[in-house]
Amino acid sequence: MDDQNKNLILATVLSFLVILGWTLFFPPTEPPVDPNAPAEQVTADATTDAVTAAPSDAAGLSSTPQATAADAPRLAIETARLTGSISLQGGRIDTLSLKDYRETLEPDSEIVQLLKPAGGPGAYYALYGWAPGQGLAVEDVPGQDTVWSIAEGDTLTETTPVTLRWDNGKGLTFNRVISVDSNYMFQVTQSVTNTGTGTVSLAPYGILVRQGELTGLKNFFVLHEGLVRMSDGILESVKYSKMPDFDVDPAEGGQAEVERVQESGWIGFTDHFWMTTLIPATNTPFKSVAKYGAVNDVYRTEAVLPTQTVAAGADYSVTTQLFAGAKEWETIRAYQKGGVDRFVDSIDWGWFFFLTKPIFAVLHWLNGLIGNMGWAIIALTFLIKALLFPLAYKSYVSMAKMKELQPEMEKVKERAGDDRQKMQQEMMALYKKEKVNPASGCLPILLQIPIFFSLYKVIFVTLELRHAPWIGWIRDLSAPDPSSILNLFGLLPWATPEPGSIFFILSLGVLPILLGISMWLQQKLNPAPTDATQAMIFAWMPWIFMFMLGSFASGLVLYWIANNTITFIQQYTIMRSQGYKPDVFGNIKSSFKKKPKPEEKG
Repeated sequence: MDDQNKNLILATVLSFLVILGWTLFFPPTEPPVDPNAPAEQVTADATTDAVTAAPSDAAGLSSTPQATAADAPRLAIETARLTGSISLQGGRIDTLSLKDYRETLEPDSEIVQLLKPAGGPGAYYALYGWAPGQGLAVEDVPGQDTVWSIAEGDTLTETTPVTLRWDNGKGLTFNRVISVDSNYMFQVTQSVTNTGTGTVSLAPYGILVRQGELTGLKNFFVLHEGLVRMSDGILESVKYSKMPDFDVDPAEGGQAEVERVQESGWIGFTDHFWMTTLIPATNTPFKSVAKYGAVNDVYRTEAVLPTQTVAAGADYSVTTQLFAGAKEWETIRAYQKGGVDRFVDSIDWGWFFFLTKPIFAVLHWLNGLIGNMGWAIIALTFLIKALLFPLAYKSYVSMAKMKELQPEMEKVKERAGDDRQKMQQEMMALYKKEKVNPASGCLPILLQIPIFFSLYKVIFVTLELRHAPWIGWIRDLSAPDPSSILNLFGLLPWATPEPGSIFFILSLGVLPILLGISMWLQQKLNPAPTDATQAMIFAWMPWIFMFMLGSFASGLVLYWIANNTITFIQQYTIMRSQGYKPDVFGNIKSSFKKKPKPEEKG
C-alpha cells in the first residue's frame, strides 16, 4: 500500500469515527405531551440567607398561592421584540413571548413563548422579593402571594418603566421599578422605606422558577441545557437532571448548590436557543443558589443579596438585571461589553471553544457581508482552506514525491524480506536522503477534525443558524435537507419519513447525494488500490457517508461538499505542478469495468 492510500484511509477512518461519535449521541425522540395531563400547582421552597427566619419562610414561597398568577391582575409588557405581562400577584414577570422567533418555519406559526405563569403546564417565571430578618415576620415583607398596586405606568415598554408598590401597614413601604431595553434585558430596582419607629433587617433576592417535566429539550451530548452560572470568573454548567434535590434528607445528600460571589456573577437557566439569567450589579456580593425540589418538581435558581439594616426614617434600594430572551451572539456580546462578566460564555461553545468562537465570529461577519448564511458557510470554507493551504501544499508535494520513490521503496522491501526492522531503517534512510516526510500528509487531515467539531457545534448550537435559509428548498440550515429521493425530490405526491424516524436515513436529499458524489470524485484523483479489501473500502465509503450524513444539519453537509470540492481542485492543481497528471476520467471508467475473477488454482 503506498503512503497516499494510507493517508486517504487514515482520513476515512478518522472521519468515520467523528461521524460515528456524533451519531451515537443523537437525541432520542421526545415523548409526546399528554394534553389531558393535570396541571401542577407551582409552589417553591426556601430562599436562603443570613436572616433570623427559617429558610422556608424567609422568601414566603412555601405556602400555596391564594390565586393562580394567571387569574391575578396584570400589567402589560409591549416592546418591539417582546410581548407579555407582569402578574401583580407577587409582581412576577411570568408571561413573555419573543416576537422575532416562531416555533416553526410556517408563517402562521406561534411565536416562541419563553415565560409562563404559575398554575399551568410549563410554568416558568421570575420573582423578586425580600427575606425577613430581625424584627420582621414573613407577612411583613412581600412574597409570592403579595398583591402589588400600580404606582406609575400601565404598560412596560422600552421607554416607559413601571412602578409597583406595597405597604405592609406597619411602617414599611416597598417599591419595585421595572424597566426593559430594546432587546431582552430587564432592570429591577427594589426599594424599601422605613417610616416606623424601629430598625429592621431584610435581604433582597431574585428567583427564577421552572416547574414540571421539561419538554422540548434536545437531551443531546453536544448541547448544554440546564443551570448556567458565572461566579467571579468561573463558569459552571449543570444539566437539569443533575441539579441537587433540596427535598432529600440532608443526611442523604439533599442540599442546594450555593456559591458565594464576591465581585461579579450571574445565574440562570439556558436551553438550546433561549435563556433567563439573574444578574446582580458588579461589585455586589451575593449568594448564587441552585436547587431542585422533587416533591413539587420545581427547578430554582436564586440570587440572594446581603441582609440590610434599615433604621427608622431611612430607606434602601438595590438594582439587579434580568435577561430573558434569545441567545443572540451580537446582543449577548453587547451586554458583556456593558459590564456583564463573560456573558458570551452563556452560549455553549464546547471543548474547542478556542476554535468555535473565532469560527462563529468570522461566519457571523461573512453573513453580515453577504446577507445569506449558506453562502457565508461556503465563503468560510474557502477561508479555512486558504489558511491550511501551506500545509496542504507540503502534504500533496510530499505525496507526489512518495509516488516517485515507489520503485526504490519496492527494492528496499525486496532486500529486507521479512526483516521489518531492517526495512524500516532503510526506508528512513531513503526518506532522509530524498528529503521526504511520509507523515506530512496526515497533518492537514488531523487539523480538519477539530475544525469539523467546531463547525458542527456552531451550526447546531448558535441561534443564528436556526431557520436560516440558503437557496430554494433549503429553508433551515440547522435542519436536515428536506428533499427526498423517495418522492423524486417532490415530483411524486406522497410524504416521506419525518426526521427522527428510523426510515429517515433512506430519505436522501439533494445535499447528501452531492456529498457522496464529491467524496467519490475526490477518490478518483488516484487509481483504485490493487488490494481487493482496500478497493472495496474505497468504493463503499462515499456512499456510507452519504447515508450517515443525510440526517445532519444542511449547513454542515454544505460545508463538507464545499470542502471536498476545494480539496479536489487543490490536490489536482498541485499534483499537476509536480509533474503528475491525475487520470480522473480514466479512473472513473475503470471503476465501472467488471473485475475479472481470480483464476482457480488447479
